[in-house]
Amino acid sequence: MTSKLLLLGLLLNLLLVKDAQAVGVCYGRNGDGLPSEGDVVSLYQANGITKMRIYDPHQPTLEALKGTNIELMIGVPNDALQSLNDQNAANTWVRDNIQNYYPDVKFKYIAVGNEVDPDKESGQYIPFLLPAIRNIHSAITSANLGAQIKVSTATYTGLLKSSSPPSNGAFKDNAQGFIGPIVQFLAQNNLPMLANIYPYFSDPGSNLPYALFTATQPVVDDPNGRRYSNLFDAILDAHYAAQAPLGGENVEIVVSESGWASAEGSAVATVDNAGTYYKNLIEHVKGTAGTPLKPDRSIETYLFAMFDENKKEGAPEEKHFGLFTPDQKAKYGQLSFN
Repeated sequence: MTSKLLLLGLLLNLLLVKDAQAVGVCYGRNGDGLPSEGDVVSLYQANGITKMRIYDPHQPTLEALKGTNIELMIGVPNDALQSLNDQNAANTWVRDNIQNYYPDVKFKYIAVGNEVDPDKESGQYIPFLLPAIRNIHSAITSANLGAQIKVSTATYTGLLKSSSPPSNGAFKDNAQGFIGPIVQFLAQNNLPMLANIYPYFSDPGSNLPYALFTATQPVVDDPNGRRYSNLFDAILDAHYAAQAPLGGENVEIVVSESGWASAEGSAVATVDNAGTYYKNLIEHVKGTAGTPLKPDRSIETYLFAMFDENKKEGAPEEKHFGLFTPDQKAKYGQLSFN
């Protein structure tokens, strides 16, 4: 009996290890004095970071990744979407930026477009988004890489008209027309949705412990009986709820960005708060509990971002999301990404 129990325990441990998710980090380059691409890859390796997101097919980065164990999410910028409505152009894009580096580079996802929103300047790309996703997916499939590389797009909470309580999550009326067909395409082809999830941009000052994973008891009681003790899970489940009626109930969501500003934002943009958020988020998503809505589903997550980027556009706080300073110093001590 004792040996059987020991064997059962070992099997359970193996299952837990299999389900546990390493945490990735987004690598942006909108800053002065950033390390060389080779030094960036070395910094990932030195810190045990085995997943990277980049936002365009940057050849020096792809070259530096060759032969490493770092899994890559590579982006198609919004301004390239229209050109990829031509299948031949999509085939060429995949040949030049994927096939020419595979298998030396471990591609995992292609994010076709990022935060396309009808209420923002990016809304001009809406007509081109789904055709580009389809064509890139077709090119990946034709290259016999569909089992290794998943094609999707990165959405964000700005597309939701409601998110609280999470079960009321729904896309904005003017977004449903373009996001619905995308969700259905992902469902039909067993592809994930990518979503940028930021408690930082969801009024965290109203309940800081809820946003920082430090609440000691549930804060939100959903009418369906689910209880939420952190805002990250609540936002993520709102995305799940929003895509469900569009045909995406079983479409997994990969968190393609999440982070916290350490300066120049609201009163909550401090080094202490940012460090607390990153550390607690890592601990949370590395576990196997999932969210209240999806308790058996792991939460693959990419932190934003590797470096502070002083040329980043937008509000001043956008420049202060880095885990590292440009001179490669860790802002929050040693983080455990695996």
